[in-house]
Formats: sequence, structure tokens, C-alpha cells
Amino acid sequence: MSHFSQIKTKIRNLASLTQALSDLGTDWQAGPCEVRGYQGQTQLADVVIPQPNGYDIGFRRHPDTQDYELVTDLQYWQQPLTVDGFLRRVTQRYAYRTVLSQTSSQGFQVSEEQVGQDGSIRLVVQRWQG
Repeated sequence: MSHFSQIKTKIRNLASLTQALSDLGTDWQAGPCEVRGYQGQTQLADVVIPQPNGYDIGFRRHPDTQDYELVTDLQYWQQPLTVDGFLRRVTQRYAYRTVLSQTSSQGFQVSEEQVGQDGSIRLVVQRWQG
């Protein structure tokens, strides 16, 4: 019986995901790599976050939805934040990176960025017409 849990996300872009993890100071490895779990069980993932206790956290693309899901043995979660807290931070930073990527590809530049006391991010982008 597998101890792995799969947690759905709305993350679809691998580059934005890895940039978000790097922004948050998370050490990660590009896959495919094995996520280590209970009693030597493993699952393949596209991004792996090793934990000091030898049990990893991974993100892998779900074949049906094309979203990346978090894969880990929750019993051995060893992060400063809860799983929900971790996913909230990753998702917020992922959204930030996705907005930057999409607006940049359309010729926009960030003209203003403000981080609120609640952690929210406000971006103002502009595009100069010549």
C-alpha cells in the first residue's frame, strides 16, 4: 500500500513553477527524479524537493488534467510551513511568475510593484506604443 498523497494544483507551467520555488529559496532538482517515500517506495516527478529526513516532495504532471500535482508522503512532511501554507506561497509566486512571463511576451514591462502587509502583490504593467 502506498503512503504517497497526491494534492491537486492549478499549476501548469513548469518554468514558472521552478522560478517560484527558486524565488522562495527552495532547493529543488529537475526531473524526472524519484520522490522517496515510506519503506523505500518511490514515484517519478518532474521537480523534486529533497528533505533532510530522506523523504521528498515532488511535483508531477497529471496525465489527464496536465496540471502539476504535489506528491509526497505527508507523514514525513518536514517544512517550516504546513502543506496548505507551502502550496499557498508556491501558488502565489507561481502566479506572479506567470503574469511576468505573459505580460513580457506581449511587450509589457513592470512599472510598479507593491507588496502589501498581508503578502499580496500589486503589479502595474505598461507598454509603450511607438
